[in-house]
Amino acid sequence: MIHPVPSRTFAVSPSRRAVLLGASAAALASPALAQAWQPARPVEFIVAAGPGGGTDQFARIVQSIIQKYSLMRTPVVVANKGGGAGTEAFVYGRAAAGDPHKVVFGTNNVWLMPLITRVGYGMSDLRALASMAADEFILWTHTDAPFRSAKDLIDSARAQGGHFRMGGSQARDTDHILTKQIERATGVAFTYVPFRSGGEVAIQLAGKHVDANTNNPAENVGQWRAGRVRPLCVFNPRRLTLTEKVRDGIGWSDIPTSTEAGIGPADFRMPRTVWLPTRTTDAQAAFWTDILARVRETPEWKAWLESGSQGELWQTGSELAAFIQRDEAANREHFREYGWLVEQG
Repeated sequence: MIHPVPSRTFAVSPSRRAVLLGASAAALASPALAQAWQPARPVEFIVAAGPGGGTDQFARIVQSIIQKYSLMRTPVVVANKGGGAGTEAFVYGRAAAGDPHKVVFGTNNVWLMPLITRVGYGMSDLRALASMAADEFILWTHTDAPFRSAKDLIDSARAQGGHFRMGGSQARDTDHILTKQIERATGVAFTYVPFRSGGEVAIQLAGKHVDANTNNPAENVGQWRAGRVRPLCVFNPRRLTLTEKVRDGIGWSDIPTSTEAGIGPADFRMPRTVWLPTRTTDAQAAFWTDILARVRETPEWKAWLESGSQGELWQTGSELAAFIQRDEAANREHFREYGWLVEQG
């Protein structure tokens, strides 16, 4: 939900890549259709994360597709502003009010960060364009752990009376939120150990310095391939569809859901979102929404989703607004329960 994701490292099979790259490429290779508004100068994609993370990759794959298919006339540059768990980018977006040449890439950290820390922007300072994808979360443990299932892990954590070490990326961030939701659903207590990134958490789990983590698929796949960690469940109502076998004949589609495993929550995913500054016009927002819609139809976008075992989550307009409202309200209640909620002033 609110932490940058390290580089995706999944391999897409040659046959699958050939199908993806062959589909509709010719139809997308023409310049952008005439619009009521178009950028008049170079565009800046502002990334609410550091270089190499998931949000950075998200912005750069969109940039590369726009350039490859000449979807607009002006160039696009990417600027990383990941300070303050991404709030630097949103403050920058606030200062660019009325400028449609500044496009902000984030997650649901846009609306979650103001709930848990004092920030220099509000939701009224940004205009939501789209959510385009959703990152998955998996419960992992190291291969020498005595438990073979998520239920075994929960039973072990319960027996340890709060001493079970759950690693995660930063405090009061996505992994911490998910850990609290697992505690809430199961009645167990964990010792949450924060690190600087999902990549660092993966290393710590592989080295058996923590007992488990809730990393995204790409953050732990290298250690899984090396036989140092194993997945226990995915926090999605449905199993993952990627059929690639990763280790010992087991692959992503073989990982049980949290519901099948008998733990909660049933659905925990992180949306990848795109924003304009406030005071931009409807015509400007329509231009960018159309560009993003065309991006998601390309074989490169579909291959990028598959390479990171991400799901599509295309939402715009009133559908996206309703999603944000529901997610913000649900997390507000959770944060109040955890004692994390702050009042902006």
